[in-house]
Amino acid sequence: MRVHLCLLLVFSLFQAVQSSTISSITASSPLDQNQTLVSPSQIFELGFFMPNGSRKQYVGIWYKNMTPSRVVWVANRDKPLEGTDQSASLVIGRDGNLKLLDGQQSTVWSTNVTAKSNYSAAVLWDSGNLVLQDRSANEMWQSFDEPTDTLLPNMKIRVNLKTGKTQNLVSWKGEDDPSSGSFVLGITSETPPQGFAWNGSSPYWRSGPWDKSKFIGIPIMNSTYLNNYDLQQNIDQGTSYFYFNNHSNSYFGYFFISSEGSIEFVSWKNGWSTFWEAPATTNHCDIYGTCGPFGVCDSLGSTMCRCLKGFKPRSDEEWKRGNWTGGCLRKTELNCQKSARAAASTTVEKDVFGQMKQMKVPDSAEYLLSVADKEGCQSWCQGNCSCLAFSYVDTIGCMVWSRDLLDLQQFSTAGEDLFIRLASADTGKPTLTILIISLSTVSVIMLFGAGTLVCGPSRWREKFRKMKIQRFLRSGVTANKSEELITARKEQKKQDDASKLVVYDLDSIRLATDNFDAKNKLGQGGFGLVYKGKLNDGREIAVKRLSSNSGQGIAEFKNEILLISKLQHRNLMRLFGCCTEGDEKNTNSQEKAKLSWAMRFRIIQGVTRGLLYLHRDSYLRVIHRDLKVSNIHLDEEMNPKISDFGLARMFEGTQVLVNTSKVAGTFGYMSPEYAMGGMFSEKSDVYSFGVLMLEIISSKKNTGLDYLGQHLSLLTYAWHLWCEGRGLDLMDEAIANAFSPSEVMRCIQLGLLCVQDHATDRPNMSAVVLMLSGQSDLPEPKQPTITFHSSTTPEVHLQSCPGIPSTLLWLKEDKILRCISSIQFIFPGIRVYHIEWLE
Repeated sequence: MRVHLCLLLVFSLFQAVQSSTISSITASSPLDQNQTLVSPSQIFELGFFMPNGSRKQYVGIWYKNMTPSRVVWVANRDKPLEGTDQSASLVIGRDGNLKLLDGQQSTVWSTNVTAKSNYSAAVLWDSGNLVLQDRSANEMWQSFDEPTDTLLPNMKIRVNLKTGKTQNLVSWKGEDDPSSGSFVLGITSETPPQGFAWNGSSPYWRSGPWDKSKFIGIPIMNSTYLNNYDLQQNIDQGTSYFYFNNHSNSYFGYFFISSEGSIEFVSWKNGWSTFWEAPATTNHCDIYGTCGPFGVCDSLGSTMCRCLKGFKPRSDEEWKRGNWTGGCLRKTELNCQKSARAAASTTVEKDVFGQMKQMKVPDSAEYLLSVADKEGCQSWCQGNCSCLAFSYVDTIGCMVWSRDLLDLQQFSTAGEDLFIRLASADTGKPTLTILIISLSTVSVIMLFGAGTLVCGPSRWREKFRKMKIQRFLRSGVTANKSEELITARKEQKKQDDASKLVVYDLDSIRLATDNFDAKNKLGQGGFGLVYKGKLNDGREIAVKRLSSNSGQGIAEFKNEILLISKLQHRNLMRLFGCCTEGDEKNTNSQEKAKLSWAMRFRIIQGVTRGLLYLHRDSYLRVIHRDLKVSNIHLDEEMNPKISDFGLARMFEGTQVLVNTSKVAGTFGYMSPEYAMGGMFSEKSDVYSFGVLMLEIISSKKNTGLDYLGQHLSLLTYAWHLWCEGRGLDLMDEAIANAFSPSEVMRCIQLGLLCVQDHATDRPNMSAVVLMLSGQSDLPEPKQPTITFHSSTTPEVHLQSCPGIPSTLLWLKEDKILRCISSIQFIFPGIRVYHIEWLE
């Protein structure tokens, strides 16, 4: 694992102890080797230094009081002084320029200002900018205009199309060699501009186009505060520049490009840490053109590269060897190309556009300023045979592509809709959408929906049947397409017998559960009780029995049926069958057992994969909203299954944040923004997952812990142990002698990261997978601000109350939680309240 700090050069000055510091360099006060120039607030320092292990000497700027020191600018990076030269100095010459002189008084480096000044002075500002100014304090030169490998706040990287002048970051050649390396980071002159990195003259990384607030090819910019970043472009003048602000001086941070080509944003908080990195060490898809022309890179896919729909590998042999750079070829000639050769009397079918969601759009876009909307964008592309794809982004406009589609990447979050031009023969309409409409319609529909089995009362079956028939007819498929129906029947017969719908009668369910005997009770939820049982064929099941007095069961049970019929994953519950006699509605699951650490870790991994599927890999994006221990079931091989989708919400497209006036879930598992503001997203599930992880590790409930005489939540308890360096004390004592300390500590740290107050501070499930496997470093967690001090864990139903926010009043049985006082703001728009139980 590469540690970032190894890239932050720890340097030693030429002399071990500096004798003095100065505030400016003037003609009468040069900077000698035993001196440093310091900024007014002691933030930055300029002086002579030698990198570790080097015999060469440089003049540079570094953070003064932060260890390890980080050099952010080097004057003579390509013209070092010999380490034995002890007479070098930084002076103001007779022509007013700042100059570096060696021991022979020869000029090694100079500012080369043409406008001479009778009086010049060099000063170092708290921004890290070295400025040469005249008697009137007018700036004649600044180091910010000649960056090396680091971009500080308010420093710019820029390009001028008319003059050809660029201002880029250039990497060091090595960790101990500040001379110019092979990696260059800059911005392009196209419209809209992109951030771009080159390795020599070859493209190495690309940010995607700028959309007036962010680069759309950097998903993390969708979930971070963006007001500090800006890119200005003047099309008439041909200029573009990018910079970031630190208005309140609330943090120390910078971008830099390493000698290995890694672009990183690094910030200081009790030490240097990397907030963002690209290309990420765990994601080869970030490297430009990994999958070649018309190839799509997906770091979480079963194979990293795949061809676009309608395309095939250029070389099957190369792809089998894992060399995808040759890319893909189109399978079928475009209809518009055929049309160009066809006779005037010949009618040729039009091309179609296949939609791809959550994409990093290709390189080399052409921006159509004159096109005002998506329909116009598609129309323009449809009418131009050279147009291979288009994308309309509201904050950019119409982008089209006429060259090979290169550097495509599939994202798990964020990304844009991309429409690819296809011959109609390559639309690939799936035969599984052909449904057999018969007396057994429900079973066939469920079989073809996702290979799972659902059921409901007879009136729901009728609604389901009508809905599916309508959808079937709308798809343009007619009942007289006998060949397609025969194909569908054949496909049906190929399905595994275990996936066929079985409608059980109530007597068989009673027999399997010993008439719902209390000794077979597995748990209880909002629907009612869950029982274990055994069918006549020996399969062990769990039966969810809808309580007749459940206030939420009907709607949620229907939601679960509709949802789970669309999902299939080894770590999600799979329905064997159902019973709908009378008021009985049932589904299935499996029993739990006492667990070793190896089993617990396997459960955590399985739940992680299940959530990743829901959030990213399933056809419909799903937010569970009620992830907790009782909704994780284990099969006979102790594989975890996520269950109970009664509160889950489904989404299509890229919607990432939802507001609801009806907050429902379980106290202690709900994220702050959801419990207190009704806002939920994938990060709400991540919060619940963090609580779940800590419970699995500790075998403790998430509320009602006694710690030093205080009733604390599990989050607070875990945080106290973490801060005291006693994280392993959280481990369940029953298995305290049989576990991997590093694995447990990684899980605890990841659990604390998942329960951060701000949703943006929590990792998404893609990142969780990498962190859990050790493929990605874990940042330090922040202290949870919101903790619930309660010895009970009520099911939460929010009610309104005059005078206070409706989201701050809970009802439990005949008790009510009353807001007593407001405590503090923890983030914009949300206040913490002190509450008490009322009888």
